[in-house]
Amino acid sequence: MIQIYHNPRCTKSRECLAFLEESGQNFEVVTYLNDVPSFDELKSIIKKLNIKPIELVRRNEKNWTENFKNLKMSDDEIIRAMISNPILIERPIVINGEKAVVARPLEKANTII
Repeated sequence: MIQIYHNPRCTKSRECLAFLEESGQNFEVVTYLNDVPSFDELKSIIKKLNIKPIELVRRNEKNWTENFKNLKMSDDEIIRAMISNPILIERPIVINGEKAVVARPLEKANTII
């Protein structure tokens, strides 16, 4: 089943949710700020995205710039930072089986649904 890791306060995330609703596909909404993924879940998502953990970080987010930007961190430490501060996770993430994309721009969601 398709999943969207969604932040209701994010315009791009809301646009992606509307896109999925219009697609007619069955999907599950994960409001990741409330339902924070575990370390293993986030590591799995990163693997499906085929990126490094730092590439999933919202590096302009105030929390990142003030607390983490100048630290030398391992991939696991970056993942833990995102779990402790889920606002740092880029969105929206759309997952379909073993494939995933950060749907920015929205058209990227088309590549996996």
